Amino acid sequence: MHELLAPQALMAFATLTALEIVLGVDNVVFIAVLSGKLPEQKRATARRTGLLLAAAGRILLLIGITWVISLHATRLFSVHGLDISIKDLILVLGGTFLLAKGTWEIHDTLDTDRTVTAKGAKPAGFGVTIGQIVLLDLVFSIDSVLTAVGMVRPENYEIRWVPLAIMIGSIMVAISVMMAFAGPLGRFIQNHPTMKMLALAFLLLIGVVLIAEGLHFHIPRGYIYFAMGFSLFVELLNLKIIQRRRRRSTAA
Repeated sequence: MHELLAPQALMAFATLTALEIVLGVDNVVFIAVLSGKLPEQKRATARRTGLLLAAAGRILLLIGITWVISLHATRLFSVHGLDISIKDLILVLGGTFLLAKGTWEIHDTLDTDRTVTAKGAKPAGFGVTIGQIVLLDLVFSIDSVLTAVGMVRPENYEIRWVPLAIMIGSIMVAISVMMAFAGPLGRFIQNHPTMKMLALAFLLLIGVVLIAEGLHFHIPRGYIYFAMGFSLFVELLNLKIIQRRRRRSTAA
């Protein structure tokens, strides 16, 4: 217990928690978009279920970290001199799924005859939605767990269970924070069509990044999050301008 409360452990916990929250942004956006396809009374349950499954998946992967590392080390085949491991294949397939899903959702949003608000439109199935969330949770979790293990090195601690406790604790705190913001974010996206389109564009961007990572082309995440943050800032300014114009027209 003394080593768990040592400054080194507390610093690692705080840093890893912040990083897990940042890495979880992709997951929250994806869950918010998918849960928006469900009937309103099921959306909160889908968001909670998705994030709880993400937490459980990451903890299980941490416990079986030797297996996770083997995914990165096991070569499946080579393409033009590029060695593809199991992890690389998972990232490519996950990125392809995100590209396909994002493209489909954008098409569905633009098709006025099939919008979810149309009379008689059929909502998405709860089981199908949760299945898609679980599928992408696996992809995001592998990256998250490998990052956690790289930051909290077991050899720096005398007690073997301390690194695992730090990583599991940071994951639980990060999931709790994401769970608190997933609901407001989901409602905000659903209430603002342009924001929903931006969120779908983010999914396409994340899909491209996952495919690039799977093909060993590293794109610094800082660039990605800066682009997402800048786009979000511009869209919030647009929404502010629209609200002001509406108030002026109402007052007139």
